[in-house]
Amino acid sequence: MSFKSITESDSLYNHIEKKSVHEILTDMNREDQKVALAVEKVIPDIEKLVSKIVMQMEKAGRLFYIGAGTSGRLGILDASECPPTFGVPFDWVIGLIAGGDHAIRKAVENAEDSTVQAWNDLQNYNINSLDVVVGIAASGTTPYVRYGLQKCRENHIATACITCNPGSPLSSDADFPIEVEVGPEYITGSTRLKSGTAQKMVLNMISTSVMIRLGRVMDNKMIDMMLSNDKLVDRGTKQIEQLTGLNYEDAKEKLLLEGSVRKVLLNIKKNE
Repeated sequence: MSFKSITESDSLYNHIEKKSVHEILTDMNREDQKVALAVEKVIPDIEKLVSKIVMQMEKAGRLFYIGAGTSGRLGILDASECPPTFGVPFDWVIGLIAGGDHAIRKAVENAEDSTVQAWNDLQNYNINSLDVVVGIAASGTTPYVRYGLQKCRENHIATACITCNPGSPLSSDADFPIEVEVGPEYITGSTRLKSGTAQKMVLNMISTSVMIRLGRVMDNKMIDMMLSNDKLVDRGTKQIEQLTGLNYEDAKEKLLLEGSVRKVLLNIKKNE
């Protein structure tokens, strides 16, 4: 099967510079509606990956995301939100971007073309066979990501990818390929649009479902979230109110004393 780069195909819309703001927004929204349906089609593939990640993390493995440009930034975003949301250590989910942290804000010239840097970056974290590495590249051709996954496979490390081009070279480098075909972008080749939205949706699904399966959620509550501001203290207090029947003041006092909703619930259960 020959590889066709759908993400580089011409937009379905012409002369968009002549459109009104309302027309531009309406057209973009019409295209965005296609993304969720495309993600729905690959749920079985996401499920296989999540099951593998959970199995590895239960053995003390970690989850890595590697990517360049928009894809790399999305991986870092998802990884950085796991500790405050689920109260997990900062080294459970790790996002790496071609060009290093400087590339989060400013593009680093030729960084994504490196064939060795991803593996070097992973080795800085003592990557091992318990870990899982997810390569994120809308095009499915980014050398930084491709060669990173290839080195992982050589070293018996489980690999996955999130791409928006079916049959891409990257998919052949991954044990668990996830191919979300969202079609041409509104602006030709601008994969920060539909492709980026699809990648963000898949990353949300992966990390959230993994954390749920690892016991970091009770009922529908984030019982391990970090209490880093007044809003989160209030949220945790109300969770304890709802789950235990305590009044707000008593619930808040216990929360501030114990430091997490989980610890309050466990302490109450222990003393019953």
